[in-house]
Amino acid sequence: MRRDGSTIRSNRVVQIESFPPIADAGATRLILGSMPGVASLTAQRYYAHPQNAFWRIMGELLGFAADADYDERVMMLTRAKIAVWDVLATCERPGSLDSAIKRDSEVANNIPALLATHTQIRQILFNGGAAEATFRRHHAAVLKRADLSFVRLPSTSPAHASLSYSQKCAVWRAALME
Repeated sequence: MRRDGSTIRSNRVVQIESFPPIADAGATRLILGSMPGVASLTAQRYYAHPQNAFWRIMGELLGFAADADYDERVMMLTRAKIAVWDVLATCERPGSLDSAIKRDSEVANNIPALLATHTQIRQILFNGGAAEATFRRHHAAVLKRADLSFVRLPSTSPAHASLSYSQKCAVWRAALME
């Protein structure tokens, strides 16, 4: 097992593990990604790829510098009552693309348990279509909860280039600043 939570087989990383959630007791919203990419796994930080727009968007919306110390950025999320996690706990995936995740290797995080201990969460926001599709496969029962709303947002990943940064930011702003 490597420091980044991955296992090496024949010099090729295939088994990867997500991180614990960023979740304060007062969280009212949960942003879900699918699984951290290679840069994030290496740095052991959410959204560590320099071209991922997550921290830039969050900084713009919440009023902090996107390049602030990681702990400060996390603190700003928790102050804004935003939790962050990934749908998957582990999976096999070469590289960083969600499309490369081997579906039969997926093990979901226990999102129902997180919701049971963070009872103020009322909205789940998916960071992209892959996160939403993976959530639907593993947590169909949660989707039936009348006390939760669900919003798919454009992925902040640099691989999702069909929208400009300003277009992505506008959609995220509409969802988070309502």
